[in-house]
Amino acid sequence: MTDRHTNHKALIAPLRAALYDYDEAAVRAVLRDVCAPDVVFRLAFPFESIAGVDAFVDAGFALLVAAIPDLERRDYIVMAGPTPEGADWVGCGGYYTGTFTAPWLNIPPTGHIVHMRFHEFYRFEDGKIVEMQALWDIPEVMMQAGAWPMVPSLGRELHVPGPASCDGLVLGPYDAEVSAASCQHIIDMLTHMKKHPGQGGPEVMEMERFWHPKMMWYGPSGIGSGRGIAGFRNWHQIPFLNGMPDRGQYVDEIVYHFFGDANYAAVTGWPNMYQTVTHGGWLGLPPTDKRIEMRSLDFWRLENGLIRENWVMVDMLQMYDQMGVDVLARMREFNKARAGFDPETGRAA
Repeated sequence: MTDRHTNHKALIAPLRAALYDYDEAAVRAVLRDVCAPDVVFRLAFPFESIAGVDAFVDAGFALLVAAIPDLERRDYIVMAGPTPEGADWVGCGGYYTGTFTAPWLNIPPTGHIVHMRFHEFYRFEDGKIVEMQALWDIPEVMMQAGAWPMVPSLGRELHVPGPASCDGLVLGPYDAEVSAASCQHIIDMLTHMKKHPGQGGPEVMEMERFWHPKMMWYGPSGIGSGRGIAGFRNWHQIPFLNGMPDRGQYVDEIVYHFFGDANYAAVTGWPNMYQTVTHGGWLGLPPTDKRIEMRSLDFWRLENGLIRENWVMVDMLQMYDQMGVDVLARMREFNKARAGFDPETGRAA
């Protein structure tokens, strides 16, 4: 008998197939079959939460395929497992790709290949999806269109790769012991990381105990990626903590969802962090002294007992919005003088 976590991965396989060779009728049919009637889709800004399959497809995939008619989904991580609280999740990571021929969210088309990273998490109850949490890397599309209106990333912007081990589509049967150990390693790592800076310098994080010396940290577009502990600290952690030193102090107000599958672990939350933008600010913006929330959907891959790769997605546009910046409006201003582009409609003039 197939275990339930392997079964959950099998249940979303038809959806992944319908999105690989995009077929809207098939996408709707598969979602209606695998989702509970009261399913809720929690999406990145500006989409936000949407109830019901048809409303989700209309607002999400139908508009995306209008801009990218040859839309194709490519998964490089598919994993599943239970949280310590007993909820069952499937986590998928990959990217959507195709030819960007028409505007999307007023982002001007390029006529070239475009790729947009995604992390999508599905919660199952009684064999049905009852909740989806998804982040699409919209800033990544803006950057490829030459339309990113905010400050340059400190980290390296690149087409984020899948696992170096080429085993991200985790096969069954579910190994509860190995999966729990992978998950616990991540929880222990994050517990130590939160000790800094409140309880001491970087040494209190004991990063060498948890991370491989050749680790890759794949951050969201707008932050960028880094290699090794120094790369992670220089291009993300140090500026992040300089601007929000109270991160990790509001854990009683947050519910994390950790789950593991073989050498992979994941975390989801909506939100899963609170912090206050103070001191020198963040992302090139001045401090607002306002507490903001963060939606982050993350994957880790362990190799020989250490974290070798970490894929991180953050709802960047939502974070900017909380700091009083409408990135999409600024993008329209940024591009209003572009030849042949109508900033009011986001279409060719």
